[in-house]
Amino acid sequence: MSDSTLRQRRALLCSLAAAPLLPATARAAEPPWPAKPIRLVLPAAGGSGPDILARVFAERLAAALKQPVLVDNRPGANGILAVSAAVKSPGDGYTVLFASSSFTVVNQAVQTKLPFDVLTDLVPVAQIASGGIHLVVHPQLPVRNIKELVALVKSRPGDFDYATWGIGSTGHLVMELIKQHTGIQMRHIPYKTVSQIYQDIQGDRIQIAFVDATSSLGQIKGGKVRAIASTGSQRMPEPPGLPTVAEQGIPFDADAWYGVFVPKGTPAPIVETLHAEINRTLTAPELRERFAQLNLARLPIKTAAEFGQTVAADLKVWQGIARRFDIRIES
Repeated sequence: MSDSTLRQRRALLCSLAAAPLLPATARAAEPPWPAKPIRLVLPAAGGSGPDILARVFAERLAAALKQPVLVDNRPGANGILAVSAAVKSPGDGYTVLFASSSFTVVNQAVQTKLPFDVLTDLVPVAQIASGGIHLVVHPQLPVRNIKELVALVKSRPGDFDYATWGIGSTGHLVMELIKQHTGIQMRHIPYKTVSQIYQDIQGDRIQIAFVDATSSLGQIKGGKVRAIASTGSQRMPEPPGLPTVAEQGIPFDADAWYGVFVPKGTPAPIVETLHAEINRTLTAPELRERFAQLNLARLPIKTAAEFGQTVAADLKVWQGIARRFDIRIES
């Protein structure tokens, strides 16, 4: 084989090897995001208050993004399982976390060990709603406020337990504050789902519980539970006139909220697009009306940076409460 032929073959092989390095315009362009369905990870069971809220939100967001938004229910461990699943997912915009302050900053404040860090493993995208949760009792229990509840529990020591949707949940922390402020003693019974709490209240197996303000509406109106207080800085829309925990002498007024996060590493343009579409969705009158029906009238419109500041500030508030009352949960 002649030298000229060898040189030609080498030149051809070199040109083939260099083919992948051709300009991007010579290759097939990647489709713009979103090009496929989006998974909305939710730390709550189907049919729960958060699930109802998430599905209303997902339906509107899917219409805005022109792609299905599929709710992935992952209840258990007070949201740790769901948040961990979201954190471990690729940061490609196709996994989105819909979580409350209880499942994020409260967990971070009271759990001694977590498989994630809210401030470094999650990117805040948008705050969805803020408000409080309800302290409810069995309708046969002869109490209508915290003062009467405290008097009853003190008169019958050891007779009462209280339920929440998990160890380290907002309800767990608030009740521990009430206990330490008033001197009452009650054992905490953590449940996997709020629906199980309602079943056991109706079965008279538990008589006192903290539950979310959305799922409790039908239970309260149906006479299956009685609300005696709500948490947060303001009263909830329903039931009308229900005083907050702070109004009843317990020094606590931190708001609960729902928010959307994505895993760290998600490209900024995707975060910006998702944020813009979410906030546009929140301004729709029909969505605001639907959220009001779910007992969530406060829908703050914040930038992603402002929501990030809320997350960081609330984490400091909960950490301060946990340190003040020495509330630590072993994971």
